[in-house]
Amino acid sequence: MKTPLITREGYNKLKQELDHLWRIERPEVTKKVTWAASLGDRSENADYQYNKKRLREIDRRVRYLAKCLEQLKIVDYSPQQEGKIFFGAWVEIENDDGNRLNFRIVGYDEIFGRKDYISIDSPMARALLKKECGDVATVQTPAGETVWYVNEIRYIPPE
Repeated sequence: MKTPLITREGYNKLKQELDHLWRIERPEVTKKVTWAASLGDRSENADYQYNKKRLREIDRRVRYLAKCLEQLKIVDYSPQQEGKIFFGAWVEIENDDGNRLNFRIVGYDEIFGRKDYISIDSPMARALLKKECGDVATVQTPAGETVWYVNEIRYIPPE
């Protein structure tokens, strides 16, 4: 089960995607399907087959986004969060080997296409919640237990 939280930026990005699909891409593909269908035999018409498939993909994504956007709760930054790791925080952590990781803790729907975002539902994020700079977080992973030290917490993006 995914936690239904999202940052304001993530919500706006999903809303823009929905608007783009519904207002721009879907009408264009619908025109192509209509044009390809008017050519006659649809069984061997590659334009018709491809665009009909694309239309189904767009409709599926539109349904998902519409349902998702009405269920998600936007979490904005609050000054009370300062100094501790909560949803929306940019975090820098380090392990005993000196390996450093920098990422932001966000909602599930925001992590795709971003290597510097992790889901609030991930074991790493769960272990880091409410930690402060200098704290130690023990993370349970399939490979075993790992220990990470919190170096930095920010609520504004890194430069």
